[in-house]
Amino acid sequence: MSEKSAKTREEIIREDMKDLHKLGYAQQLFREMGGFSNFAISFSIISILTGAILLYGYGLGFAGPIINTFGWPLVTVFVLAIAASMAELASAYPTAGGLYFWAHRLGGYKWAWVTAWFNMLGQIMITAGINFAAALYIAGAVNRIFGASINIDNTFVVVGVMVVIMIPQMLINIFGVKLTAMLNDFSVYWHIGGVVIIIALLSLFGKHVQPFGFLFQSAMNTDLTSFTTFAAGNFEFDSIMMKALGPFYATGGIALAFVLGLLQAQWTYTGYDASAHVAEETVMARLNSAWGVFLSVAVSAVVGYTMLIVLTLHIPNGLDGIANVAAPPNGLPSVLYIVYENFDNVLYGHIIAIIIGVAMWLCGLASITSMSRMWFAFARDGGMPGHGLIKQIHPKWRTPIWSIVITCALAVLLTIYSAVYSVIVAVSTTALYLAYGLPIYLNLRNKLKKQGEYTTPETAPWSLKAWGVFINVVALLWIAFITILFSIPPNELAGWSIIILAVFMLIYWQVDAKKRFTGPKPSAEEELRRIEAELAQLAKGDD
Repeated sequence: MSEKSAKTREEIIREDMKDLHKLGYAQQLFREMGGFSNFAISFSIISILTGAILLYGYGLGFAGPIINTFGWPLVTVFVLAIAASMAELASAYPTAGGLYFWAHRLGGYKWAWVTAWFNMLGQIMITAGINFAAALYIAGAVNRIFGASINIDNTFVVVGVMVVIMIPQMLINIFGVKLTAMLNDFSVYWHIGGVVIIIALLSLFGKHVQPFGFLFQSAMNTDLTSFTTFAAGNFEFDSIMMKALGPFYATGGIALAFVLGLLQAQWTYTGYDASAHVAEETVMARLNSAWGVFLSVAVSAVVGYTMLIVLTLHIPNGLDGIANVAAPPNGLPSVLYIVYENFDNVLYGHIIAIIIGVAMWLCGLASITSMSRMWFAFARDGGMPGHGLIKQIHPKWRTPIWSIVITCALAVLLTIYSAVYSVIVAVSTTALYLAYGLPIYLNLRNKLKKQGEYTTPETAPWSLKAWGVFINVVALLWIAFITILFSIPPNELAGWSIIILAVFMLIYWQVDAKKRFTGPKPSAEEELRRIEAELAQLAKGDD
């Protein structure tokens, strides 16, 4: 038996607390998550039964079957490089807030502040996107199963459904990490088991089966020159970018359509930084948080690809039917259209509809956990307006209640602003990947210059070793590419939103933040112990 395995859980937690103290923070959150639970939260946020399902018709409409056959594995390779780069950093700095803290240690408080704001926006928008998607899907499923008439073409109706499904997600997050961790663990089995059931039902009872060669065909159902305007809420604007890029869009053909359709896979692969954000609640955090980041992507890649291939092989009417999948009749989500068209027995369709709906709700639950921890960590160091309220921890439940409530409210408001679902997706993808890229860049810069802090096998037990520089470069090139790609039509609002955010950050920094924000402030050991003792005493008083 190894020395590590011979240690009790309490001894391992004490070592985790020592690591946290060295980083300057007290153990304010309950450390309840094991390695599987840490992996589960990122796997649940990636949720192959959310992003890949809701944007299935989006990608297919741009390029046809090849977007799933080649687009998914192409994106996977580059995302694995990003996840590996982040996992190494999570191993070196196992603290809530993750990316923000990494950027501070590697580049200073200004880099940390910028990283945190991109991460904050990305976290809110990904939660908005997930729960708006869940509301859209669940409303469509209820219409199909129960014969209801929820108007899913009305944004405000869908937002209303979104609020209803977010209330229990919010309450579960408030009442403790143990229940949240249990549901995230359950979510892994639900996702994988659900995909197995979907594949089995379609393979055994599906009426529309395409030949294997169908997977390698292309079919554009989107006029690439049609993106002449974009909407922000109830307002519509002429596209400035299309005036410059019009000729390129007119001649880009299937190659450009394929690239634009990659948003389906790229957005699905977001949120895996959650494993780093819950590091302070994870046992043996240096290894488990790192593996959580990386394995959540790797497992999602295999399970998701299998599901996409089976769905594509059961598209009704082959290439002629792709237009119906991209824009299904009767307001059904694309995958539900495929499912119900394939079964004589409507019960099979209902089963799949329920599997996907529950998976989406679990995905939203996990996203709120990650989002609220990131905001809590940044507020703890005074990085945002209202930080005094947002950083508060409930003494009994040991959860950041106000961080949870405030971020959920902002997610709803930002959904109303974006109006178009693909824009929510593009904004969250761009903002999050910018936040992912900044600490990776700083780590690479310091490695190459041999100055400052950077990851080594000694500082990061989960290490890329000699492959680190190459993998970091690949990761950064891909992030630069998708930042441009998802800021142009048809997602021009995402690009302008990032610019507006950057201008706001600059103004807020000059007016307020630079006068008082200096980044994480490590406390003395005595102060950390005082904070922990005070929380313990308050918890006893609430019992």
